[in-house]
Amino acid sequence: MESSLAMSTLIFLGVAIIMVPLARKFGLSSVIGYILGGIIIGPYVLRLTGNNVNDIMHASEFGVIMLLFIVGLELEPRKFWEMRKKIIGLGLTQMLLTISLLFLVFISVGWRIDKAVAVAMCFALSSTAIVLQTLQEKNNFNTTAGEASFSTLLFQDISVIPILAILPIVANYKAKHHDNEIQILIQKLPEWLQAGTVILGVALLILLGRYVFVPFLRYVSKSGMTELLTASSLFLVIGVSELMIVIGLSPALGAFLAGVMLANSEFRHELEAQINPFKGLLLAVFFVSVGSTINFNIIQKDPLFIFSTVFAVLAVKFAVLYAIGRFFRVDTSQSLFYAFALSQVGEFAFVLINYASDLYLLGPEMNAQMMAVTAITMCITPILLIVNDKFITPKFIKEIPEEENDFNILDNTVTQKKIIIVGFGHFGSTVGRLLKANKISATVLDRDSDRVKLLRSYGFKVYYGDATRIPILRAAGIEEAEILVLCLDDPDDNKFVADLVREHYPKVKIFVRAKNRIDAYDYLNNGINNIYRETLGTAVDMAVDVLHETGMRKYAARRLGQRFMAIDKASIRKLAKMDDDDDIALFTTKEILQREEELLAYDNLNFDNKNWEGSPSADEEDEDDSQN
Repeated sequence: MESSLAMSTLIFLGVAIIMVPLARKFGLSSVIGYILGGIIIGPYVLRLTGNNVNDIMHASEFGVIMLLFIVGLELEPRKFWEMRKKIIGLGLTQMLLTISLLFLVFISVGWRIDKAVAVAMCFALSSTAIVLQTLQEKNNFNTTAGEASFSTLLFQDISVIPILAILPIVANYKAKHHDNEIQILIQKLPEWLQAGTVILGVALLILLGRYVFVPFLRYVSKSGMTELLTASSLFLVIGVSELMIVIGLSPALGAFLAGVMLANSEFRHELEAQINPFKGLLLAVFFVSVGSTINFNIIQKDPLFIFSTVFAVLAVKFAVLYAIGRFFRVDTSQSLFYAFALSQVGEFAFVLINYASDLYLLGPEMNAQMMAVTAITMCITPILLIVNDKFITPKFIKEIPEEENDFNILDNTVTQKKIIIVGFGHFGSTVGRLLKANKISATVLDRDSDRVKLLRSYGFKVYYGDATRIPILRAAGIEEAEILVLCLDDPDDNKFVADLVREHYPKVKIFVRAKNRIDAYDYLNNGINNIYRETLGTAVDMAVDVLHETGMRKYAARRLGQRFMAIDKASIRKLAKMDDDDDIALFTTKEILQREEELLAYDNLNFDNKNWEGSPSADEEDEDDSQN
């Protein structure tokens, strides 16, 4: 059935909408639903896809690129640098061992040496889309296996560069008159310079992130138009990807590095909220297109060869990954998850196999067979993960005490409640400063880009974002938050966000700034009891109550609040003498902030063991304080 690209896209989206809820109903991964939907509408069942499958797959590969951009946004450069040993250790070991063993397997069944090397390199890669989607669905990013999987995938993306350079050497092939599709800068350089493109690409992204991306987003944000920020987000991701292709880097790797460069910027949550819908949509179409490209005629022609190759690839990759996990002291259950998750062949193999065919390493029939093997391994992986979750992992988990289970999030020693502050002007900054002075962190959202820039220059972790939109709240972590502090200047916006959160996240405790008595009545009538009308005293009261909610004693919190007010009044007198009319400076001067922290820390020393819940004398102190 012939159809336009628009009609094919409509069919792809329709089958995804139908199949994924059906798959989830039976407890299956969404990836299985997408792939099964692709098989059903493909040219070998209902024949609804026409000839545009490859076009749609290439377009939907941007879903993988956007996914890696978002992962990069959530990974600060410091943490990325700390992971360098894992990336090189796990990734390099996996690539070398997998290529070597697959090469031996292919040689043993009579393949030519050049063909065996080419296919082994293509099959050593794993599917970034499937693995990251699985980690996201299972919330396993911060587990031992999740970090190992991510490190390995990142190295594999880097490995694409030398593979592209090695394949022509293996084929002893020199491109003439630009006769292959992948004409990139790396292939035009001398071989000894090609590895330097990695350094060139990373350096370029660092410079762009610091001197171009953030100023560009600040300029756009001043327009106040959400659609322009959406366009800017897409422009950045697609632009970086195309730039990396020109240089010779993997576009997915380039998008990831761009995300890392922006992870500490004030636009982190805004970018994540803008990209997420496109990422999910394109990933869905990508998985459907994988299912629709499986060539059942090729499988039917020689099923023994196809499935024996599938088994050999899965077995070799599983054995290598499991052995690496155990060698790097990952426990058994986590090593199994790591091995099952990365045992498939990755989506980049589609590109590399076609490239190998252009170099005459693979014939047309072998090309179709290797494509089928790649797609089948991608289809099998979600099923293997279900088997692992249902039948294998529980046997090991039972042997481990719950508190020592490696599937718990790593480095989660802080028991502090997740706090989000919306609005960081005069009122909100008072709350935020008192929390910061007591070493209690909070995610802060504000939609004034100039204020955000100034506050960040003084060390505050403030992010640009419009909290009246659910995607921004999600990006800021509202699903895990326990406390939401609303301090926006516009009372209508405070009411809107409060109603939005009460409707979608009723377990979140809301503290809200009220403009006047009428606003207070409205909040009370809607079930919000933590209301603070606009004065310095009520702002401090609000912060004191938030401190108490985090576990500090009422007596200690009130003492700190009183001390804070005294410091604040003194600082206002000092700052009032300044010529600078910038109101924000009254609340963000480094000297005042440091002085507040020093004085409050001194108070903490005087009653260090009495200020948190659980002290034997707490009730007496609270009672004495109330009597006074």
